[in-house]
Amino acid sequence: METSNRSHTAEFHAFQENILNRIALGDTLHRTASKFPQRPVCIEGGRRTSFDELNAESNQFAHYLLSCGLRPGTKIAMLCNNSTQFLVAAYGILKAGMVWVPINTMLAVHDVQYILEHAEASMLVVDDQLLAHPALHAMVNALRLPLCVAEVGGGSASGQNSLSRCMAGQPGDLPQVLIEDRDLALIMYTSGTTGKQKGAMHTHLSVYSALTSNIARMGIVSDDIFSCILPMFHCAQFSVAASCIIAGAAMLIQKGFDPTAVLDGLANERVTMLFGLPLMYAALLQHPARSQRDLSSLRLCLYAMAPMAKPLLMKLIDELCPNFALGSGQTEIFPMTMYFAPEQQLQRFGNYWGVPTPVNELAIMDESGHILPQGEVGEIVHRGPNVMLGYYKDPVATAQVRRFGWHHTGDLGKIDQDGQLLFMDRMKDMIKTGGENVPSVKVEEVLLRHPAVANAAVVGVPHPHWVEGIVAFVMLKPGQQIAADDLLGHCREHLAGFELPKHIGLLETLPMTSTGKIQKHVLRTSHQDLFQQAI
Repeated sequence: METSNRSHTAEFHAFQENILNRIALGDTLHRTASKFPQRPVCIEGGRRTSFDELNAESNQFAHYLLSCGLRPGTKIAMLCNNSTQFLVAAYGILKAGMVWVPINTMLAVHDVQYILEHAEASMLVVDDQLLAHPALHAMVNALRLPLCVAEVGGGSASGQNSLSRCMAGQPGDLPQVLIEDRDLALIMYTSGTTGKQKGAMHTHLSVYSALTSNIARMGIVSDDIFSCILPMFHCAQFSVAASCIIAGAAMLIQKGFDPTAVLDGLANERVTMLFGLPLMYAALLQHPARSQRDLSSLRLCLYAMAPMAKPLLMKLIDELCPNFALGSGQTEIFPMTMYFAPEQQLQRFGNYWGVPTPVNELAIMDESGHILPQGEVGEIVHRGPNVMLGYYKDPVATAQVRRFGWHHTGDLGKIDQDGQLLFMDRMKDMIKTGGENVPSVKVEEVLLRHPAVANAAVVGVPHPHWVEGIVAFVMLKPGQQIAADDLLGHCREHLAGFELPKHIGLLETLPMTSTGKIQKHVLRTSHQDLFQQAI
């Protein structure tokens, strides 16, 4: 007994020494709860969760994970939509010193399985509503992966290991876990240009540095209420939520985008900051009930994915909120990396991304690694503490993306005379649609599996609703006939909804180079107006 006590005392002293000046994401909630214990952090439906409650519940889940015999560094996957329980589980994983692996809930089941297996997840936290889908349930059962079920569907996880049962009886204090700032905190999977998911590894330090930079750039304060609409399994919305937790601000959590529900929430909760996509702002502006809602509390609207068209932006500033800002970044460089501030929004138009955030350094580089002067076009590269460690189990891709001591984005741009970044084009064959990245090669591979298809090319063209619409051009084999709708049905069997083409064109020939490569830029340019009349 005496030996055990000495061991516990030594462990306690090691923990106290470790926490003295450490940077750990779980500590941010712990420290904010000590300052604002009764202040609400999550507003969801009729429930308000205080910082003290969220802190204690996440501590309980962390203790549960450790009581299962799981060690710090273990990968815990999460397949969950927005909810308060999302944050309970995510921060519990981080406080246990384990690695959080959030998964896009819109992915096809085989892509979810790939991530679970590639990440070597030891447990899956999943929403009861998602687990109810037969294909997902069968896949999880086949993997024999331990589950913790978040009850967000209004029922109970009968026969399942629910999150509430996991937390029951566990201590509500911060676990004594040694965490270093450069320990792996999370792996976020992002679509690669080959269609293979790549896991971007981030440390506690890389994420924390981005969060503090966000707070400074957006001016988030403890009196703010930030609307949380976009999915928190994405780095963009999670970075906003985690920034709010550090600043002591509240979040209005909503599942998906319902314009009426969003307008009601903005008015009823006196929301001060809103984060959405351009298409969402357009929908709010056009909503017939908008004029009946008092939205005067809004002081900043953040948007992402693409610049706003000038007429839309000016109307939004005039009728919705006086301050709009564009934030941008990548999963590999924890967002934000660039910020197009409110005072800059009406000074220039085009594909401007603004200036680097405080944490981030920007340059334009040629293929030989030379930094280019202002006005010259080259690859957009970044460096700073918010850059990922690398891709999980992929040293070749990691080395390729961090050549010459900079992170390579695969995007082309230039810096103008005022230091503003102008995006020109993508070097990578990636389509950005409705907030998601879709590798064109993934859609092409599915189309090429059809026995009637000889060749296929997939591109993204401007779309007023989705930023880019996925367009597939298909050449059929000699003597074959098939309707575009039948090809779309084939795609539905293998792709997630957001990955489906919005138009399939059947062509007799595809434009080729002299070396036999498809000229996608020709297809993209010649179909720029395809969705001009889309609503």
